Amino acid sequence: MRYFAEHAWVAGRVERDVAIDVADGRFTAVTPGAAPGGTPLPGLVLPGFANAHSHAFHRALRGRTHDDRGSFWTWRERMYEVAARLDPDSYYELAQAVYGEMALAGVTCVGEFHYLHHNPDGTPYADPNAMGHALVAAARDAGIRITLLDTLYLTSGVDGQPLEGVQRRFGDGDLDGWLARTAALRDAGHARIGAALHSVRAVPAAFLTGLAGRAPLHVHLSEQRAENEACQAVHGCTPTELLHRHGVLGPGTTAVHATHLTGKDVDLLSSTGTGVCLCPTTERDLADGIGPARRLADAGVPLSLGSDSHAVIDLFEEARAVELDERLATERRGHFTAGELLTAATAHASLGWDDAGQIAVGKRADLVTVTLDSVRTAGVDPSGVVFAATNADVTHVLADGRLIVDAGRHTAFDVPAALRKAIP
Repeated sequence: MRYFAEHAWVAGRVERDVAIDVADGRFTAVTPGAAPGGTPLPGLVLPGFANAHSHAFHRALRGRTHDDRGSFWTWRERMYEVAARLDPDSYYELAQAVYGEMALAGVTCVGEFHYLHHNPDGTPYADPNAMGHALVAAARDAGIRITLLDTLYLTSGVDGQPLEGVQRRFGDGDLDGWLARTAALRDAGHARIGAALHSVRAVPAAFLTGLAGRAPLHVHLSEQRAENEACQAVHGCTPTELLHRHGVLGPGTTAVHATHLTGKDVDLLSSTGTGVCLCPTTERDLADGIGPARRLADAGVPLSLGSDSHAVIDLFEEARAVELDERLATERRGHFTAGELLTAATAHASLGWDDAGQIAVGKRADLVTVTLDSVRTAGVDPSGVVFAATNADVTHVLADGRLIVDAGRHTAFDVPAALRKAIP
């Protein structure tokens, strides 16, 4: 199959008149300055986006947590209410709709930080991984890849408080229980099995070493100041330092949020090759704060992006928020180039898919076409689209060479209708 792009993001810049050949789900040739031919892709063609941090069930919270002016506690109460009522069938329906929404936004791979494991009373399902299998099936049926980051979640605080109420769904008792359950999970063509430790609040220090060396491994890190204060009180160090002591940091690890870091924390993340996933729309929705994105990037820390709680699902918004939040924090412009932001938005390697995220020969054939004719993008230089476009400007999406979005509509199902059905 040959596609012809008016403009395409190739090797870190916009090229014109690009012929893109695809076979068996891979790019076989990428030729700028080519003669017209093949299926036209008008507008700007980008690599597929990677949504590196998702809690699919949080999508049911959108627009429903702002009573009492939207306190954190309002949000958490609603989140636990949603978590309490899902089962494998209803979670499949919700996740398929959410992943369909991601596809419409140009996402071709999602990292699902999954901790909703068991029945509401904490007892396992007949299939102990029924909820995880539902997520893997949902991604398949939405046409995108998934890295299931099955999460170790054992306590409700740094000092080891037991899980209570709906939190009992999250726990496996101890590290051995989690290892036994997750040993039954298997990769599939569109799915990879990764791991996560929820946070230093939810995993006692005695168990941290048991996750060292796993990849991909994700962890919520220093999302709120209270986490840092609790860790200092119990362990006498920051969460980053605690993870480093136990060998958890490394090239296969991604720290999610990393909002409240010390200078030493940044140095540790840098020296170990640990990545950071920023989730700006959730971090502002929950009033968590603004992370040190530029300082991390300058230290050589690889950045990725996630929509996390899905206050919105829009990787353009996540990407430019990295720059715009830095402007608010520093009162200066010009921290990140468009290329740096797009690299973060297409960081499939953070999810274990090293062969995706570029329009290049041999890579997975993921493409996102962005119109240059909308009220947002008309007159915008293609190289500046990341600062102007939204998810509504995505017109066509290919994942592994398969067309999953055509003219702004999902090719397999009605996504808005699926969302309405799945979210009562």
